[in-house]
Amino acid sequence: MSEGAHELSVSCTIAAPRATCWAVWTDRKAEWFCPKPWRAEVIEEDLRPGGRSAVQMFGPDGEETGPMEGVFLEVVPGQRVVTTDAYAAGWVPQTPFMTAIWTFADEGEATRFTATARHWDAEAKARHEAMGFHPGWDQMMAQFKALCEGAAG
Repeated sequence: MSEGAHELSVSCTIAAPRATCWAVWTDRKAEWFCPKPWRAEVIEEDLRPGGRSAVQMFGPDGEETGPMEGVFLEVVPGQRVVTTDAYAAGWVPQTPFMTAIWTFADEGEATRFTATARHWDAEAKARHEAMGFHPGWDQMMAQFKALCEGAAG
């Protein structure tokens, strides 16, 4: 399989420096991580390879997800974060759905932010699309951009 074969991705230019975007990503996840009116609660974010990543989402009518449980594979502060749900903390295997790749790159005075969901196969990618990947992740991206630009302003 070639890189990108089973990927879904969103990207935008944010009128804020990378350091600001990184701080919003690490410190304000509950404010942008899921499309409103849903809300996210960070259970744990141990930002190091092998560290636990756990977030639960709550809907406006009492719906709940997860928690979405995984581990960090790579953390390069201010540049790149890679997580996967193929493992729970302690490298405990679980049924995988995707690996998420979050990148931050300088684009002049701004930041290019990209969020990629890399799936194991075409069926998982199609399932994520049917779940509303683009409306959901597009809104998440817009919320993130607004918080970053507000923090930089």
